[in-house]
Amino acid sequence: MKSLFIDCNDQLAPIFRRAGQPGDPPITLNAVPFEPQDLPRLLDGYAVCLDDHSYLPTESIAQCSSLKHIVFLGTGAASYMDVAAIERLGITVHTIKGYGDRAVAEHTIALIWASARDVARMDRDIRAGIWEAREGAQLLGKTLGLVGLGGIGSEVARIASRMGMEVIAWNRTPRADAGVPLVALDDLLSRSDVISLHLTLNDETRGILGVARLKRVKSGAILVNTARGALIDEAALIAALKDGTIRHAGLDVFRDEPLNPDHALAGMENVTLTAHAGFLTPEASVTLMRRAIDIVKGIVAP
Repeated sequence: MKSLFIDCNDQLAPIFRRAGQPGDPPITLNAVPFEPQDLPRLLDGYAVCLDDHSYLPTESIAQCSSLKHIVFLGTGAASYMDVAAIERLGITVHTIKGYGDRAVAEHTIALIWASARDVARMDRDIRAGIWEAREGAQLLGKTLGLVGLGGIGSEVARIASRMGMEVIAWNRTPRADAGVPLVALDDLLSRSDVISLHLTLNDETRGILGVARLKRVKSGAILVNTARGALIDEAALIAALKDGTIRHAGLDVFRDEPLNPDHALAGMENVTLTAHAGFLTPEASVTLMRRAIDIVKGIVAP
């Protein structure tokens, strides 16, 4: 079985080489940008496709007759492909969990602090010649509501508790080992001073924070999303930011990426933006790449 890493750019190639070990199966690296219509040509003869964060439309993948496996580098394959439709074609989609829980948790905490203290806005102001000290929110004793308590959410809970925050959580399934109080989602939204999302994107979670639920958010709360942009109704979020229901949003992920500079969120002062970088540390990246190679190894092993 031949394997192709379809979007191994200059940043990823050194990490891929660092993660390699003797005895690994050969994996061809493609660093040339491509369009979806190029996929049948690029994947001709390949049974395994490693995908970092490229969109794989079903209609293009359906034309890839030799393809049997897609190894998505992360957990959010549903943001880049219709997983169910692709699997109906007889192609198995593999995802990788747990490789960067600490990295994403630390980035979440960074966005919480930056949002609470208006760090990005003051940075922009000073660079523009405006010296204005802005009042921030103190987090000690404030309530952090975690929407999702998997590996990342649990790590955020641990860090935030040590910072002196009161942590509550909602999880889609019961957790006997939660370590923090589990509450109903609506209760969490109405009680939390800071809300942080840590859910996998699927048909059940897409748009989970829509108009009705955002109206239940405690007035002046901070909302942080390092999970998936499509968990939130963007139009409803923008409205909540404008009317002050949400004081500030710290966003690392968006419905469409990269975020268009003309997008409404990019023009709002009470939004702090990062470029889907929560997972991006050398440690997490090497772990991710190693696990991807191991998946390929398991596929091609006789």
